[in-house]
Amino acid sequence: MTLFLSPSSDLAVQKAAKELREWGQSRQGLGVALIYGPVSAEDRLYHSKCPVEQRSVTALAEALEEIGARWKVLNPCEPDFIMELVEYDVALSNLHGPYGEDGRLQGLLDYLRVPYCGSGVGASAVAADKILCKRVMLTLGVPTPGWHTWSGGTMAWNGHPVMVKPPFGGSSVGMSLVRGPADLPCALADAAGDEGAAVLVEEYVTGTPMTVGLLELPGGSVVVFPPLITEATEADFYDADTKLDVNSRGAVIVRAADLAPDVLDTITGDARTLWDGLGLRGSARIDFILTEDNEPYVLEVNTTPGMSRDSNFVVGAAMVGLTHTDVVLAMLHEALARPPYDVPLPTPAFSSTTLTREAAVSP
Repeated sequence: MTLFLSPSSDLAVQKAAKELREWGQSRQGLGVALIYGPVSAEDRLYHSKCPVEQRSVTALAEALEEIGARWKVLNPCEPDFIMELVEYDVALSNLHGPYGEDGRLQGLLDYLRVPYCGSGVGASAVAADKILCKRVMLTLGVPTPGWHTWSGGTMAWNGHPVMVKPPFGGSSVGMSLVRGPADLPCALADAAGDEGAAVLVEEYVTGTPMTVGLLELPGGSVVVFPPLITEATEADFYDADTKLDVNSRGAVIVRAADLAPDVLDTITGDARTLWDGLGLRGSARIDFILTEDNEPYVLEVNTTPGMSRDSNFVVGAAMVGLTHTDVVLAMLHEALARPPYDVPLPTPAFSSTTLTREAAVSP
């Protein structure tokens, strides 16, 4: 049973932060493979449009430098990616969407016996699949907007606005708000993409977008960050351009949510249910919509939260007294505190260092 800490658990969180900083001091020179590259459509968009100084990978690199780690950015699109990967003690991925956040990278790392930050194969795969995650939410009793799937052909218009979403990927890439039947076919085609994947057609629920971060601390306790409101000021919804904010227009306002106690309990309770129900670990961010009647609905689960200095996840961490570097330390600690691999797989012999990796990084 997971021990969850509320935002008001100041002493417990600060005690954990102190422990993390001491642990970091004892891990000087820790080898960290910082995985980042233009793999998915989401990552290609960030790679091409987001200034270097605004990227999560830049902030993560600065934190690793502060920690005193031996680190390198490894691009999974490069042919020597695996050869280099196995030379490091732990992997910290900044990939999003297919191949990075959906369990496939996690499976590779498991097979190579490289410890990694964040959720494992199963939780990553379920959370990344918007349709499958919706089904799990219903099983867990977590409210989510009504939906159906489209796999081709014509679709009848039900007279109400809908959100059309690709089944995989984040940052609202390929997502459309459709208010009338004339725009529906184009939105469905865009979401399906070249692969013709099944598309999520979700009831458009009006209200206030909110997000809640969760971070695993030493000892296995999980702190639930205060809910944040994310309001787009120049778009119909929190779309990809708003999230990128390439021109620094301040097109989104992020602020602490002022919620009635019962609403706060409901939102944090749903976040806790999804953490345990999906088997999340390390860190996660869960997005909600809060209706005018104060009814929260979960929209999606992110197993690799954005980690730029101004990201929602980092802002939430700061509200409980954790710095960006504290968060990175927590992620690394969680990865290295897991039980060692015990399946009968051969240790990959790509280099002489791999034979001693597990013994060298025991927490």
